[in-house]
Amino acid sequence: MAFVDYYKTLGIDKNATQEQIKNAYRKLARKLHPDLNPNDKEANKKFQQVNEANEVLSDPEKRTKYDKYGENWQHGEEFEKARQANAQQGAGNYGYTYEGAGGDDDFSDFFNSMFGSSGRRGGGRETKFRGQDYNAELHLDLTDAYATHKQTLTVNGKNIRITISAGVENGQVIKLKGHGAPGVNGGPNGDLYITFVITNNTQFKRSGDDLHTTVELDLYTAVLGGEVTIDTLGGKVKLKVKPETQNGTKARLKGKGFPVYKKEDEFGDLYVTYTVKIPTNLTEKQKALFTELSKS
Repeated sequence: MAFVDYYKTLGIDKNATQEQIKNAYRKLARKLHPDLNPNDKEANKKFQQVNEANEVLSDPEKRTKYDKYGENWQHGEEFEKARQANAQQGAGNYGYTYEGAGGDDDFSDFFNSMFGSSGRRGGGRETKFRGQDYNAELHLDLTDAYATHKQTLTVNGKNIRITISAGVENGQVIKLKGHGAPGVNGGPNGDLYITFVITNNTQFKRSGDDLHTTVELDLYTAVLGGEVTIDTLGGKVKLKVKPETQNGTKARLKGKGFPVYKKEDEFGDLYVTYTVKIPTNLTEKQKALFTELSKS
């Protein structure tokens, strides 16, 4: 395993401040984002690497462990316990030293030598460690989240095809077991955590499983009643308008909202708020009619 230098990935110094880490990540994320590089596999791979580096270095606790233990920072404490146990059993430390992330030693190679096949010298035993978890973002439009569909993600050069259930929410996180980094010495793989980032590309406002929208009524329909055709995410529907409908009146369309996550054929409601449009550019005759109506 080759050592991964997260500082080099973000193009910053080891002594960089949290603000410098944040700025470096944002700059690279904008440049490498899959939406801007849809057919560039190399850019997509670097985007995932930048996310991974930021995940570790932006967290002070994780960063401290990374600085001490390197790429296998998640297993640092386990490593120390295992080394102490080996020493007590007479295994010793085999003469190895480690200088931390960015030092002369490759911690991943050292880690494998310590506990892998070459680490059996002196009675040492092989110790298995779980692989590192990965974190990724998946960007969707609201219309994408409305229907169950399949999508392919590229994580560290590997294509992962997943089914996205209708109704997924912005900020929701799902776990794909075993799709993280490989384990050490035959240990289990880590997991992949995907955070959904949903952009609203519609005129609807989403609130949980419900949707909200506004519909404009002309004055005559508002006063006399009638019928209007409105858009929903599932298609157009006709809606009856009662006579003397006031500005700001709300109507509820049951089951015309957003799908309920992982509950087939269940939907929220659509709430329609009417806005009455006052006519302009009236003719003299129309003005006279309104004047007569006002006196009645």
